[in-house]
Amino acid sequence: MDRIDPLERVADRLRAGSGNGGRVGVTYKYFGAPDGATAARVPISMRPEELGGDELGMNGMFTKIKPETMAAMVLTGIEGVPLHKVPPLELVVLHPDYAVVKLPMTVVDPLRGIGEEAVGAAAFIWSTVPDRGGPRDAFNVYQLLHEWQDFSHRLHEAGHQPYCLVWP
Repeated sequence: MDRIDPLERVADRLRAGSGNGGRVGVTYKYFGAPDGATAARVPISMRPEELGGDELGMNGMFTKIKPETMAAMVLTGIEGVPLHKVPPLELVVLHPDYAVVKLPMTVVDPLRGIGEEAVGAAAFIWSTVPDRGGPRDAFNVYQLLHEWQDFSHRLHEAGHQPYCLVWP
């Protein structure tokens, strides 16, 4: 499938405007909010130490793992969804300095009810998927899925949707 990833365009735009002559790392902060309007208000500052304002009352999760990679890890490993069927992310706000995207609920929902064996199997499955980004080591994927399992429980308890703040 030859779909251009909208988040890649956002990241390219952010990198191009970074002012330091080229490519920089992109940081992702996953957080929860009840709706897109609330999520759009979260990035009041681009300094990570000032970004504690997510609606869960916690600092969310900072990572270098792209949201589309996270979605693919969960859905291909746990749900058995082919990579080309992983649903796209929804752009909530695009600012010159950052973007906020909404992840489908299907990315966090499957993690709530599964046990150790299923997490381990999903990590192994993802580690064998060819031609994809993200961690390749099954143990790293396993740890990441556990973090997401905790995140999924917190989102569910708060009645929130998963969002991701993207900035260089």
